[in-house]
Amino acid sequence: MMVTITSCAPVLALSVDKSSDQSFFKHAAQGGIAEVDAGTLAQRKGDSQAVKDFGAMMVQDHSAANEKLKSIATAESVELPTKASVSQAASRAKLEVLSGDTFDKAYIKGQIAAHEQTVALFKREIASGADSQAKSFAAETLPTVESHLKKLRQIATGAGIGVK
Repeated sequence: MMVTITSCAPVLALSVDKSSDQSFFKHAAQGGIAEVDAGTLAQRKGDSQAVKDFGAMMVQDHSAANEKLKSIATAESVELPTKASVSQAASRAKLEVLSGDTFDKAYIKGQIAAHEQTVALFKREIASGADSQAKSFAAETLPTVESHLKKLRQIATGAGIGVK
């Protein structure tokens, strides 16, 4: 009886670790989808060229990251969400009704918050993820996300948007 219990312990530990990786895959996929959606919107509705250009960069960079994540997930038989989360969709809907400078400011503030969350998500996966492919993806993608955050803060400063 004792042998059976001890032999199951590693399996239980692995499933706990994998659930954190599953959460990473889910949130990274939803975030990437939301970034492409919002970036497309920024290209169309942005008032300033900086916002339009940043939106184009989001579409390009996050589309590439989404494809890489999808490839890893497919290889590992992980099913990814195909839509942004409910809260991300709600944020996009709020942006949809804005225009001009109001749109730009709301977009930049939302992007700063989203990128701060993504940096934290990726750092958490790098530090404690069990899936080597997910950790590798996070480590390879984190510098790009941090670069986006730096650019966002520059745009915010230039536009007189107060950020932390």
